[in-house]
Amino acid sequence: MKRLAYIDWMRGLACVLMFQTHCYDSWLSPQARKSSSLIVWSQLGGTLPAPLFVFLAGVSFALVTERLREKGIERNAIAKQTLLRGAEVFGMGLLFRVQELALGYPLSPWTDLLRVDVLNILGLSMMLMGVLCWLTASRSHVNSTASRSHVNSTASRSHMNLAADGTVAAARIRTLVAAIFVAAIVAMATPPLWTTHRPKFLPWPIESYINGVHIFGQPQPWLFPLFPWSAFAFAGLAAGFFLFSESAKRREGLMFAALGAAGIIAVALSVFFDSTRVRLYAVYDYWHSNPDFFLLRCGVLLLILFLVYAWCRWGFAQKGFSPIIQLGNTSLLVYWVHIEFVYGRFSILPKKQCSALQATAGLLTIFLAMLGLSLLRTRLKKRKVRASQPSPAVIAATEGS
Repeated sequence: MKRLAYIDWMRGLACVLMFQTHCYDSWLSPQARKSSSLIVWSQLGGTLPAPLFVFLAGVSFALVTERLREKGIERNAIAKQTLLRGAEVFGMGLLFRVQELALGYPLSPWTDLLRVDVLNILGLSMMLMGVLCWLTASRSHVNSTASRSHVNSTASRSHMNLAADGTVAAARIRTLVAAIFVAAIVAMATPPLWTTHRPKFLPWPIESYINGVHIFGQPQPWLFPLFPWSAFAFAGLAAGFFLFSESAKRREGLMFAALGAAGIIAVALSVFFDSTRVRLYAVYDYWHSNPDFFLLRCGVLLLILFLVYAWCRWGFAQKGFSPIIQLGNTSLLVYWVHIEFVYGRFSILPKKQCSALQATAGLLTIFLAMLGLSLLRTRLKKRKVRASQPSPAVIAATEGS
């Protein structure tokens, strides 16, 4: 499947922002935190990686689902493939927690095994999106590739193609509308699930997946529960199906500009709603659980999406080698590995003891090391693909037989 540069560039951007946030948070000494505004800007940039990763998971999910539908794959088969991928990512999240507990033993508490992290929510969100795409897909999907072989007339083939295209387009519209609806419902349900209507009757490991309570008795904004984080995935799913529609493909630049404009409008509406005296919830927490803040972040994501697309299409993003795109190609790998060298037992610098200059040097080291790891992974993957392909002599012999 052909990769889209702007998706990889956005993932790479999320990786870089994640690196700087984690490095400064782990290594800066208390004195360096007080004497420099670096940590403030670092934490501000640190609000973007998680929404970017989850939002882009939705966009990529739309791309995969749309292409499978266009090939005429039956909806149960699509659901099976996408659900298994989501389960795989969720399993990786559990495995990551096991690794962190093992490497942090005996300091790490056993409860860290059940902490809700980004990978956990990515996997669950993908499975939920798979269910939504199954529900909104056509029940009798036309397998145009298989059917064309049994149709002789040009008119019949044309009619079948139009029918298949219409089926895919109708499913696309249903999924887009449903994704927006689900994102809105999740965002609107978040405040009461965090405050007045918490499901306290559930064991904390299960409740934590709803509101991020973990073992602390109160929802924690630094964790990644389904409410509100899965809403970013469904927002990305809607944006993806919008961008991969036939009309958007014909006017690609205009459609991305429209999303950028929608992002600006969303930010303006968020600020406006926050400034009004109307309060829909008993507890108003704009910066953590309120839907207005979700609207603001969605607006920022859409604006970044347009700017990155413009940079990749008309800028210098693809002029020669792009380290940002390279990191985006292997974002899961570098996310997994860098944590241990920043927060874990193998931290390359002493934690909470470094000056701003030392932490910056460490950040540059992490960036270069993860870039090297990404390049190695890409090279090994290409070598594996080449090894699995038959040689020209075998192909010639097969064709001649």
